[in-house]
Amino acid sequence: LAGIEFSIFALTDGKGGYALLPEAKDYKRIGEGDTGLNTGGMGAVSPVPFFDEALRERTVREIIEPTIQGLVKDNLPYQGFVFFGLINTTKGPKVIEYNVRMGDPETEVVIPRLETDIVDLFVAMHNGTLDQIDVEVTPRTAATVMAVSGGYPGSYEKGKVIEGLRDFEGTTVYHAGTKPGEQITTSGGRVMAFTSFGADKDEALAKSYAALKEVSFDGMNYRTDIGFDL
Repeated sequence: LAGIEFSIFALTDGKGGYALLPEAKDYKRIGEGDTGLNTGGMGAVSPVPFFDEALRERTVREIIEPTIQGLVKDNLPYQGFVFFGLINTTKGPKVIEYNVRMGDPETEVVIPRLETDIVDLFVAMHNGTLDQIDVEVTPRTAATVMAVSGGYPGSYEKGKVIEGLRDFEGTTVYHAGTKPGEQITTSGGRVMAFTSFGADKDEALAKSYAALKEVSFDGMNYRTDIGFDL
């Protein structure tokens, strides 16, 4: 299958009702231009520019609704997130994978775009009333860039002191592989995600990169080309 991969997410209540969440494009490879080894994810962007209303309607009609209704038909009353890993081909959207969870770093750009309180969505999921909720989403773009340990996704050292952390205006830093103490140190491969909003992907990414460049630790690595193919 040839095309650009992207993901879309739904929250289902187990009774055929679901809430469609924003789509996202993530970047799995460690190297620039999507080269090198796969990682847990080096960055993400939402919304995806090519995912227009026509493609959205086709995706819902051909993939989302048949999947949700199939769960009901097969007597699988699943309540929770459904992750649709898709590829946009010349013949339309095709499914690459399903997961019963959110994605990371997709979560860092999808959830912040929700204007509907996610707690209200969870309550409706529990009550089996998701079909009664209209999900409100900001049209602004969210972009996240992941800072990772040197050597990741191979072997890497832990315990590196992280310098420069502060409250960044317009950027949220989500900690992952960090350890608190007198000094915050690294404790994993993917260390922190820098997420920002903008009028478009370029503005959002510029904010994330600006904040990221103020932070450092020995061996820190990140991709400089998130969003390059959008």
